[in-house]
Amino acid sequence: QDVCMEPSCIILAADILSSLDTTQDPCNNFYDFVNNGWLKDNPLPADKGGWGRFSALVQQNQQVMQRILDSYSGNSTSGLDQYDQQTLQKLSDMYSSCTNLDQLDSIGQTPLESFVGTLRGLYRGNATTSGANAREGTQTSKGLTAALAFLHLRGVESLFGFFIDGDAGLDPNNMVLWFNQPSFGLPAKEYFQDNSTMQLYESVAERLLTIFNDSSNSDIPGLVKQVLDFESKMAQASLDPGQLLDPIATYNPFNTTDFVQLLPQVDFPTYFSAFNNQTSPSRIIVSSPEYAKALSQILNETPDQVVESYLVFQAALSLSPYLGMGTDAWQAQRSLVEFLNGIQKGAVSDRGETCIGLVVNSLGFAMGRYFVNATFPGDSREKGTTVISNVVKAFVASLAHVDWMDEQSAKAAAEKANAIRIKVGYPLSPNTTSSQSIAEYYGPVQIDKNNFFQNILSSQIGATIQGWSELEKPRNVQEWSMFPPTVNAYYNPTGNEIVFPAGILQPPFFSRDWQEPGYLSYGSFGAVAGHELTHAFDSSGRLYNQDGKIAQWWTNATSQNFEMKEGCIVKQYSAYTIDDGQGGVVHVNGNQTATENIGDSGLIQSFRAWKAQYKTSLEAGGEYLLPGLNYTREQLFFMSFARIWASVIRPKEAVLRIRSDPHSPERYRVEGTLFDIPDFAKAFDCPVGSKLNPPRDEQCIFWG
Repeated sequence: QDVCMEPSCIILAADILSSLDTTQDPCNNFYDFVNNGWLKDNPLPADKGGWGRFSALVQQNQQVMQRILDSYSGNSTSGLDQYDQQTLQKLSDMYSSCTNLDQLDSIGQTPLESFVGTLRGLYRGNATTSGANAREGTQTSKGLTAALAFLHLRGVESLFGFFIDGDAGLDPNNMVLWFNQPSFGLPAKEYFQDNSTMQLYESVAERLLTIFNDSSNSDIPGLVKQVLDFESKMAQASLDPGQLLDPIATYNPFNTTDFVQLLPQVDFPTYFSAFNNQTSPSRIIVSSPEYAKALSQILNETPDQVVESYLVFQAALSLSPYLGMGTDAWQAQRSLVEFLNGIQKGAVSDRGETCIGLVVNSLGFAMGRYFVNATFPGDSREKGTTVISNVVKAFVASLAHVDWMDEQSAKAAAEKANAIRIKVGYPLSPNTTSSQSIAEYYGPVQIDKNNFFQNILSSQIGATIQGWSELEKPRNVQEWSMFPPTVNAYYNPTGNEIVFPAGILQPPFFSRDWQEPGYLSYGSFGAVAGHELTHAFDSSGRLYNQDGKIAQWWTNATSQNFEMKEGCIVKQYSAYTIDDGQGGVVHVNGNQTATENIGDSGLIQSFRAWKAQYKTSLEAGGEYLLPGLNYTREQLFFMSFARIWASVIRPKEAVLRIRSDPHSPERYRVEGTLFDIPDFAKAFDCPVGSKLNPPRDEQCIFWG
C-alpha cells in the first residue's frame, strides 16, 4: 500500500505516535490510549485553568497575528492602499496600547476612577450628559436608566441585557430586540451558595468598593453584604443554563407598552435612545418574564445606595482587567479569577498573547482580514466546504435508517438539512476581502496608542451601536457572529446556517494544503462539521424549521420518539463524574449538556461521509498511509477525532465548567460519543461487554 514518506508525513506520523499510550486498552480507555503521550508532554501552564489542543491552536493563531502586527510599522506601507494602512495602524496602536505595561502602570486607576465618577453622577442625576436624554419621571428612574444605558453601551452587563436576532416565532428574517438576563460576577448561581467562594467574593467586592468609594459610604463591609445579597437574589431568579436552551420557553413576545410594565423602574424609551436614534422597538422578545418581574420586585426592596454600589462593583470587576497589572483594582479582580479557575497565584499569561486576544475581541473583523490572508489562501474555502457538504449528504442519506423518525418527518429533516447555509472561512459583511469595507466598518472606532482603557470602551461602543443598527431590519445573511481567527464554529437556528471560521480550519483540525489524508481530516474537521450540522436537529434545533421559525414540523410520534432518545442520552451523561479536587466527585449535568452531546453524535455522519468518498479519494491519492502507524484507516479516523479533545484541566476549572458550560468534559466528549457508535467497536474489534462495546440496548443511537 502507498505510504507517504514526505517530510510532512513523517512529522505528522511522529506527532500521532508520540501522543499515544499503548499501555491503555482502546476498547476501555480510548481517550487515554490516544492522548496520554500528548498530555505528558504538555503540562498545564501555571496561568491557565485548562489547556488542550484547542488552546494550543488558539495560541498558534495568536502567534501568527503577533507576527503580522510586529512586521507592520507606520513606515512599512509598501503595497498597501490607504484603507489597509488605516486599519493596520488602528490594529497596531490598539496592540501597542495594551503591551505598554509601564505606561499602564503609570496611568494607574485614573481611567476607571473617572468612569465610576461618571456612573455615580448619572445614577444620582447630577450629570449633564448621559448618552440618554432625560425624561419626565422619578429621580431614581432617570438615574437608573441613564446609568444602565451608560454601562450597557460600553459592554458592562448589569441587571439585564439585550441582543438583536431574528423573530423566531413570526419572521426569522426580521431582526428584533430580545431581553435577556445578564451574566453575574460569579459564573453560576451555585457559587452564591458556596461559603468559601462567597468569602473570597466578598473580600474582592470590599476591596473594589473601597478603592472606588467617594466618601459617601462609611460602612463598606456592611454595604458589601447588602450588595452581594442583592446580586444573589437576582442570580437565584435567573434561568439555569439548560433552561436558556429551550427556544419555546424563552420566546415570550411583548409589545413595547406591555414590556415596559415588566420593569417600570427603567424608562425604556429613554434607554433605547442611547443605542438607536429611532423610535422604540415595536416588539420585544423576553427570555424570562419571571426574571424581569422578580428583578422589579428586588429593585423595589433595595435601597438606592446598594443599587448604585452594585453597578459600581460590576463596572470595576468588568473593566479593571484593562488597567495596569500593578494597580490594586487589577489585582483584586485577578484574585477572583485565580480562585475560580484554580490558577497559581501571581501567574499571568504572556502579555503579547493576551493583547492579541483583546485586539481580536475589539477589532476582530479587521484582524481577521490579515489572519485570513496569512493562513487561509487559495482554495481553502472550497476544500472546507466540500467536507461539510459531504457530511450533509451523509446525514440526509442516513435519515432513511433512523428508527425513531417516520417518513414524513424524515422528508422534512432532509429538506432542512439541504437548506442549511454553509459559511466557511470569513464573512462578506464586513467584506474580509475588501480593505475599504473593513476600514469603513471600524471607522467610528477611535484608537489611541496611549489610552488602552478608552480603546476598549470605544471598540465596545462601536460594536454595540453596530448591533443595534440591525434592529427591525431584514437579516443580513452575509454577517457572522464570530471573527475569522476564532477557534470554534456554530449553528445559528434562526438563520439555519452553520459557520466555520478560518481559525478552526488549521492543523490539527484541517490541512489547507490537503497534506493530510482524508481519514484524518474527516475524523477531526469532519467531526466539527457533523457536530454543528447535528445542532439543527438537537433538543433545541429541532424546534426550528428550515426557515428558522419555531414550528411543529415533525409529527407528534417522531417528536415523542426523539424525547425518548434524548432521555437516554441525558441518563448516559448524568452518570459521568469529575474529580472536584476535594476528595469528592461532581456529576455531569445531563440535561444541561444534552444539546451538545447530541451534537457530538454527528461524528457518525462524518465517518459515513468519509466512507462515501473513500474510493474516489483513494484513487486520487488522498487516502495514503503514514509511516510507522500500524493501524487501519478506520482506526485512525477515530484516533483523529479523539486527538482534538486532548486536554488537561484543574479541578476548580472543571467544576466551573460543569456548572456553567453546556459541553461535557473532553474525556466524555470522546468516550461518551464512541459508546454510542458501533462502528468504533467494529474498527477496534472490541470484545462484547468492553466499555466501548456495550449491549445495544444501553446505547443511545440517534442516526441509525
